[in-house]
Amino acid sequence: MANANTLLRRVRHTALALVASLALSSAASAAPLVFATKSFTEQHILSAMTVMWLQKKGFQVEPKTNIATTIGRNAMLNKQIDLTWEYTGTSLIIFNHITKPMSSKEAYDTVKKLDAKVGLVWLDPAPMNNTYAFAMTRARAEKEHINTMSQLVAKVESVRKNDPDHNWMLGLDLEFSGRSDGLKPLQKAYNMPLDRPQIRQMDPGLVYNAVRDGFVDAGLIYTTDGRVKGFDLKVLEDDKHFFPSYNVTPVVRKDVLDSHPGLAAALNQLSPLLTNEAITELNKRVDIDHQSPERVARDFLKSKGML
Repeated sequence: MANANTLLRRVRHTALALVASLALSSAASAAPLVFATKSFTEQHILSAMTVMWLQKKGFQVEPKTNIATTIGRNAMLNKQIDLTWEYTGTSLIIFNHITKPMSSKEAYDTVKKLDAKVGLVWLDPAPMNNTYAFAMTRARAEKEHINTMSQLVAKVESVRKNDPDHNWMLGLDLEFSGRSDGLKPLQKAYNMPLDRPQIRQMDPGLVYNAVRDGFVDAGLIYTTDGRVKGFDLKVLEDDKHFFPSYNVTPVVRKDVLDSHPGLAAALNQLSPLLTNEAITELNKRVDIDHQSPERVARDFLKSKGML
């Protein structure tokens, strides 16, 4: 009888331990996912979209917006943030100090491999590429038959040599003009000598207006900015592949993925929807049409049958 009582107590203790373990596991999985995004329109849209979609899939999410790039990175490494949408070029250049030219796939494979060593998992990259490019008004580009950077350079050089009183002017943000991977290596890659009067340095947000209003003939822009569509600008092809790829990708801590079954699959369902055309339209609705990121995100998910 004593042996039976002892056995019964052991069974009860085992059962209680199992219940406690399951409770702790459940509490851990029920804790909100801390999700960080940066401080510009595109990331605000991604934040709203991701929160809505993950909640639909049964996850609790605590969004943190307007997080600076390096602060967000350190917070992920310190396990204060669980997931984010990061750009391949940002990780390659800012976090890993790699400036070697790479294709989109090479950049993704490189950052995925490097971050695996610190417990961060890069899921499926989106097709969209929010990189630098030069743009002109569509009407001007079509009139001048300019579709590529090489054609732009040829036109700039022709005017510089043959009509110096009417220099073509390029609008550049201050940072790009002075960066070691900015204007000077671009000039070298495209064999593009420039005279000082041909360059107009300004705040990056003003470049779009300057191109639209004819203050400059072409300007350095971000390819998925809503003003590209809103101002009917033509993005010129970077035919020498100078600018790095900035494919946005869900990045999640490995331990978070391990404790949240289905999270990777849910995020990977969003990635293929984010094309340059799609995100530029969404950015335009916020920046030009003055709709909220939440409304834009909700309408987009509904249009895809996801809400």
